[in-house]
Amino acid sequence: MPSLSEADRRVLLDLARRAVVAAVSLQKPVEGPLPSGIFAEKRGVFVTLHARGRLRGCIGVVEAFEPLAEAVARSASSAALHDPRFSPVRVEELPDVQIEISVLSLLEAIRPEDVEIGKHGLLIIQGSKRGLLLPQVATEHKLGRERFLEETCRKAGLGAQAWQEPVTEIFGFTCEVFSEEERLVEPPFAHPETSGTV
Repeated sequence: MPSLSEADRRVLLDLARRAVVAAVSLQKPVEGPLPSGIFAEKRGVFVTLHARGRLRGCIGVVEAFEPLAEAVARSASSAALHDPRFSPVRVEELPDVQIEISVLSLLEAIRPEDVEIGKHGLLIIQGSKRGLLLPQVATEHKLGRERFLEETCRKAGLGAQAWQEPVTEIFGFTCEVFSEEERLVEPPFAHPETSGTV
């Protein structure tokens, strides 16, 4: 699947920002770019919100069932209002909210020994239980491969060692990750093709 250009990333970050503001301000949902090119591709995506260095919400879709632009807008508004771990984002918090978008590759079955920290995200499924962790979770929390597998099992509501059970399905995926924060720390006069990439 093609990578996103820097211009594409800016469009999606702007779309996510407008979706968050609209959701928190109880405005009507925003409209994204016309569904053509990369924005029309059906891709899994997660939108993560941080405020003052802390996680403030993260919601997305693994299976790609709608165009990328629509998935970003929907996930952004849901992360602001419907992450069950947090209270809804308030209007007065908006200046402190920073947005990160993770665009997922297709899921592929992966053996535990082939999981690469910093490269792979994980989806673990056992029966009706599912748990997903993005690649950046492992690096941010300095998790080794086995601990990453264990934490994904816990996210699914399973025991930590469930990844070793034959009935457990393990899928890996990669992400294109980009954020507003990267744009804020770009050096002055940075060339658009070489700055803000992951």
